[in-house]
Amino acid sequence: MPGNIRSVCAVWAMLVCLVFCGKLTTVDAAPLCTNAQAGCHVLSLANLFDRVIQHSARMHGISNDLHSEFELYFLPSKNQIGRVSRNCHTSSILTPNGKENAQRMAREELTEVILKLLVAWRDPLWHFHQSMAHHHDFNNFSSNKSLEMSDMVHELRKGVQKVVEKMQMLGIISNSVSNLASPEALLASDSAEWRLMKDYDLLYCFRRDSNKVQNYLKILKCRIVPEHGC
Repeated sequence: MPGNIRSVCAVWAMLVCLVFCGKLTTVDAAPLCTNAQAGCHVLSLANLFDRVIQHSARMHGISNDLHSEFELYFLPSKNQIGRVSRNCHTSSILTPNGKENAQRMAREELTEVILKLLVAWRDPLWHFHQSMAHHHDFNNFSSNKSLEMSDMVHELRKGVQKVVEKMQMLGIISNSVSNLASPEALLASDSAEWRLMKDYDLLYCFRRDSNKVQNYLKILKCRIVPEHGC
């Protein structure tokens, strides 16, 4: 095979791999910064929002898939599903009920809710993956999804923090949110209650919270940059 054809095939194979491995949709696919710095790409606030929203949508989609698979493997009876507890460890985080209430919240408060929800899922998802690894009836592909969700929460939190830094640089929000950059600042929200939850309850709660994060990000974007796709 001529050298130039081999090169084209190699590039095409790399692109296919990137697309199907999900690398093009990650928040930090390339070095990003909020202002001009050497060796990084400066994105507009609208583009930063688009990245985190796309990432949150993919994360919620995976949680939906895994929730359905979990029901198939472990909860074949609808009677069992009806008896599942709905007490989530993130219930102590005050979240707006409905779109209108979210739109009325101060920008800083809504941003804080998003970060609190993401930090609260840091440890539970990792332990959920460890639990899935011990279920022989649960296939490896599904177990890998649980690990992917854990990684995506971490990446999404870093992406949202970049959005926060950009908004602060533009004077859109105050610096009061900056303390939430460190997970340790939110340990009070990440209580040990999740350790008492069953795997199915944990997955149900994450599916619910990941949907909240996605919706809150969309609302926040449309309040701040309404001229970009709102």
